[in-house]
Amino acid sequence: MKKLILSILVAAGLFGCRKLDQPMTREFTETAYWRDSQDALDALTACYEHLSKDDYFFGDEALSDNGYNSGGGLLNVNAIANGGYDAANGRVVDTWSYYYTTIRRCNTITTNIDRVPNMDAGLKSRIIAEARFIRAYAYFQLSAWYGDVPFYTDLITIDQSRTIARTDKNTIQQFVLTELADIQKDLPTNVQQSQNDRGRVTRGAAVALSARVHLFRSEWQAVVTDCEQLMNKTDNGTYALFGSYRNLFTVPNEYNSEVILDLQYGGARTYDKQRSFMPQTIAALRSVLVPTQDLVNDYIMTNGKAIGEAGSGYDENNPYVNRDPRFEATILHDGSTVTDFSGNVQTILTKPGSTPATNTVDDQGASPTGYYFYKYYDRNATNYASGLNLILIRYADVLLMYAEAKNELGQMTAAVWNQTIQPLRIRAGFSDAGATQFNGALSQSQLQTVIRRERRAEFAFEGLRILDIRRWKTAEVVMNRPVRGIKVTSGAFNKDANGYIIVENRLFTNPKHYLWPVPTIERDQNKNLSQNQDW
Repeated sequence: MKKLILSILVAAGLFGCRKLDQPMTREFTETAYWRDSQDALDALTACYEHLSKDDYFFGDEALSDNGYNSGGGLLNVNAIANGGYDAANGRVVDTWSYYYTTIRRCNTITTNIDRVPNMDAGLKSRIIAEARFIRAYAYFQLSAWYGDVPFYTDLITIDQSRTIARTDKNTIQQFVLTELADIQKDLPTNVQQSQNDRGRVTRGAAVALSARVHLFRSEWQAVVTDCEQLMNKTDNGTYALFGSYRNLFTVPNEYNSEVILDLQYGGARTYDKQRSFMPQTIAALRSVLVPTQDLVNDYIMTNGKAIGEAGSGYDENNPYVNRDPRFEATILHDGSTVTDFSGNVQTILTKPGSTPATNTVDDQGASPTGYYFYKYYDRNATNYASGLNLILIRYADVLLMYAEAKNELGQMTAAVWNQTIQPLRIRAGFSDAGATQFNGALSQSQLQTVIRRERRAEFAFEGLRILDIRRWKTAEVVMNRPVRGIKVTSGAFNKDANGYIIVENRLFTNPKHYLWPVPTIERDQNKNLSQNQDW
């Protein structure tokens, strides 16, 4: 699939990857396309190329209380995070345009594939199913960010695009769920999929995305039903937690047993976002995408207790000792060591006054919070450009969606815990029974806090936090707090009462900021597009 993705990058338009054998007068014309199954596969490649992109994957972390974007790149997500944006914001405009381009590419396939003569029926069904999955993914993204959006499954004309109104988000999400259910019969499982097709949509991906949509809609029993299709059966694929959390996000371990759907990179399609989140002594650029102190504080202790709980053993003066092992696998802090691109081991110093001062909070190009993201650092990248796939859905999410749904239904038991939280924590490196064993004394509300904290630690720097705090309706609380950094005792810093750096204040207004505004440029071209509340 990585090789297939490359074919679209050398093309000038949707159908450019299969034209070199055509006379120039016939290039990029309707009559010169849909000749055989390869044309259909090439058109499908264009859809995969537009499934998502690194700007969204990494930028979404800075939309939440997990991360902070201190300027530069990422389509101005910082303005969204601090509440200072409007309908002309770069990310707001780009996401709308991006996913409607995705939808048009998919509609091109579903509309035209019947023109291919003598096509194998099984291949045809699979191509259509993959295109419908990608289209469903795009519609879910649009409805999650904007709510009601224009909806169509054919190739509308330019004139039609200027008059189409918005469709209710519930209708769109019901369509997404119906599509995901209907295409499963035409998709292979990950076990049935050939090695050359790795990276393509599987039946398991359709089931897992269905669970995620139900989760977003708080349809708990449906979440349970979907997750059980992957946890207790093999009809939809065989998945398992990968043995090492730290090594899960590396090139040698791509396509491992945990990956259900990932965004394909490699060859000519690379990204260099690691230059935005690693220390400047590693990546030779200013660090502008960094973790927050609030994220750091949510990592539990190795005994299973939160840092503020009695008996946790947390020492504010030695804050990184005996913490959730996933913390060290995700975040660099003062005293962390990391191997750079030359193979040298660097010690990262972030406290003010440290020598050398290149990575400290008082250096202009360093992280303003005193922390750096480490997960997805690819030190084998050529000239900082990484071809490491970005995981969109993994089996750990199935387990945690299941745990959350069961708890919301009042059905969290030791058996459910042992299927979900326990294996995740053991894989992470916990050994204390306080962290791995089910505590039956906890109330449903207390278990909810435990599960939500578990999601945050497991998926930090994977872009899921922003959708979580929106569906939980906690964004109005956690995004109305200042972005905080490390505790300092010297230097001219703006600090809170406890000495933690205040990097920036944020604002999140309910209900206004739970949906993005319809982009101004779209409403200028289509007067039938209404606007979201308070925008």
